[in-house]
Amino acid sequence: MQFPDYRPRRMRRTETLRRMIRETRLTPDRFVYPLFVVPGKDVAREIPSMPGQYNWSVEKAIDAAVQARDVGVPAVILFGVPEHKDAVGSEAWDSGGVIQKAIRGIKKAAPDLVVIADACFCEYTDHGHCGVLRDGELVNDDSLENLGRAVISYARAGVDMVAPSGMLDGFVGATREALDEEGFENISIMAYSAKYASAYYGPFRDAVDSAPKQGDRKSYQMDPANAREAMREVTLDISEGADIVMVKPALAYLDIIRMVADEVDLPVAAYNVSGEYALLRAAAQNDWIDYDRTMLETLTAIRRAGAEIILTYHAVEAARLLNR
Repeated sequence: MQFPDYRPRRMRRTETLRRMIRETRLTPDRFVYPLFVVPGKDVAREIPSMPGQYNWSVEKAIDAAVQARDVGVPAVILFGVPEHKDAVGSEAWDSGGVIQKAIRGIKKAAPDLVVIADACFCEYTDHGHCGVLRDGELVNDDSLENLGRAVISYARAGVDMVAPSGMLDGFVGATREALDEEGFENISIMAYSAKYASAYYGPFRDAVDSAPKQGDRKSYQMDPANAREAMREVTLDISEGADIVMVKPALAYLDIIRMVADEVDLPVAAYNVSGEYALLRAAAQNDWIDYDRTMLETLTAIRRAGAEIILTYHAVEAARLLNR
């Protein structure tokens, strides 16, 4: 048999050769570590559907953030669970809320760590929707007013970046306007630009008790069948002042990540969400996969698709492996 002159296996013979020509490099610098902050003291409560992830009280969340920093993870994103929920989610903008306390504590303990606050209301409302509900419908513009109150509260606490995640019309512009009017023009915005109405969010909703009490979020989150619509959403967010655009979830939407990365000149983030994390954990607990290898392969795929920033619950353990 006549072989061609070029034999691809030549450059796969050793790990050193493979490393020399590796196209996609995964580093801890790409990661953002999500933390769930809850009321109380000395709370470190494992989330049943997310083994290895916890609801943290403020002081424990500060410790977890410092540990992430120490293994090279440059940023954390904070999700809060309030003491009390109400119809409008008013604890989201309470200066004494758990997120505000965590921001202040983390910036004191680790000033070089980038602290991001997720800005949404599903965790804070007693109905589980991402804003003001009237006659069973989410009221878009009233919800934007409350979003402004929340992001200003986070900015006053010392946050570096806010991440409005409700997928409401005009949510990025309302965030930018609110911050700028209060003199926080240096606070950046990571927009949940293409956030799909996904079944992969289930474990997250367990973690923060945010499942809607009635209806669903399909009227404001994207239809999983749509791709071109993602670019419309991303383009709108850029025009309204987003500094980073995000695709969520990641694994079932690698094509969307690639499309967005090819079309925009802003950093692209992808959220490796709770359901994606839980799938790997469950398979590993049954000895069906090599967890470490599968985790790194998964994160590499997200990076290869074009994500420059990866929000992932694997951040700390992946960083430790990459640092070896």
